[in-house]
Amino acid sequence: MAKLKLAVWKFASCDGCQLTLLDCEDELLEIAGALEIAQFLEATSAIDDGPYDISLVEGSITTAHDAERIRAIREKSKVLITIGACATAGGIQSLRNFADVEAFTSAVYAHPDFISTLKTSTAISDHVTVDFELRGCPVSKHQLLELITATLAGRMPRVPKVSQCTECKLNGTVCVMVAKGTPCLGPVTQAGCGNLCPAHGRGCYGCFGPKENPNPQALSAQLADLGMASRELRDFYRTFNAGAPAFAEESKSHE
Repeated sequence: MAKLKLAVWKFASCDGCQLTLLDCEDELLEIAGALEIAQFLEATSAIDDGPYDISLVEGSITTAHDAERIRAIREKSKVLITIGACATAGGIQSLRNFADVEAFTSAVYAHPDFISTLKTSTAISDHVTVDFELRGCPVSKHQLLELITATLAGRMPRVPKVSQCTECKLNGTVCVMVAKGTPCLGPVTQAGCGNLCPAHGRGCYGCFGPKENPNPQALSAQLADLGMASRELRDFYRTFNAGAPAFAEESKSHE
């Protein structure tokens, strides 16, 4: 039986989520045994023009060329999955969405007329139909393996949609916000990092983006009671998933 063709694509991003796939090491060998890697420039110079059974897409759309390219990839892909905060929410580069792009390109570049860019950095799903989104900055190795395995088996991946607080409870981590008054995005952030920051006494930075029905307004009220000013609240939501609608709207409410 012919192997399914896997393609991995990069748009505006740091390559971290692609490196997570390479970091699978022994598991990657098993994946390679079940799939034909048709396009993955981070790992091989071999190029197959498609069509592809599965496309994994990292990165956000920041230029008109990006927008054209993702539409072409979508047409050649049976299943298209976005991986990471850039692809699912526009990434850290979506901070441009709150600024005047022409103003800062004029300030930074000697010849801003040479710069071809969109005014926003947006998620892949804003441009084409996406079959599944895997969150994280970077994505979780274990969730990525589950995603690929589930896709090969023709089932939905088992990826939690609960808050980071659930991971804290399951790991026996004392709530840093309750115990120490440390600002934390855990109550509104999807689980997936393995309880990394709270386990070391730090508040969650929201790497995995908003959970289902996040209610950031309630969290902001709690953070304000802890002494956070409006500008601090605004910036608290503008990190790796600044472009995620729930975080973007809440941050704007504190301008």
